[in-house]
Amino acid sequence: MDNQDINEESINNQEETNIQNEAGSEDNVTAKPSAEELLAEEKDRYIRLYAEFENYKKRTSKEKMEFFQYANQDMMVSMLGVLDDFERALKEIAKNGNPSDLQGVELIYNKFKSKLTEKGLKAMEVNAGDSFNVDFHEAITQIPAPSEDLKGKIVDVIETGYTLGDKVIRFAKVVTGN
Repeated sequence: MDNQDINEESINNQEETNIQNEAGSEDNVTAKPSAEELLAEEKDRYIRLYAEFENYKKRTSKEKMEFFQYANQDMMVSMLGVLDDFERALKEIAKNGNPSDLQGVELIYNKFKSKLTEKGLKAMEVNAGDSFNVDFHEAITQIPAPSEDLKGKIVDVIETGYTLGDKVIRFAKVVTGN
């Protein structure tokens, strides 16, 4: 009987070991992701990487367009002085000059201005009586307002302001009333 007890005991030990091994193998099966889960994870990573790359392409394209649009900004700013000199010359020639001289200078001025306009330069429309806006105007000085309706408004425009595209490259220099 001792042999039978030993056999039964070893059979019981083997059954317990098998049960423990089965429980352990079930843990191992659930720890490893299935092929569908791996595929879904890789697909998600691919979609995110693709979206990130598309955003990169859009961003660099936008930066490139802005670079080309504003690449000539320094040149435009330097040409504004020449444009101002033309305007002053036209005023002086109109006062006491020869009409044919005035006509010749006007032709050159208009051609020069049209070429700058083709490249995106626009003069700001600022008139006396307009509201002062710090985004577009630079106040040179304040004077007592000639009338009540000009308080806090533009009284005189000293220098024309310009924009290149949507960007202000020179603020309009104005005198405001207080």
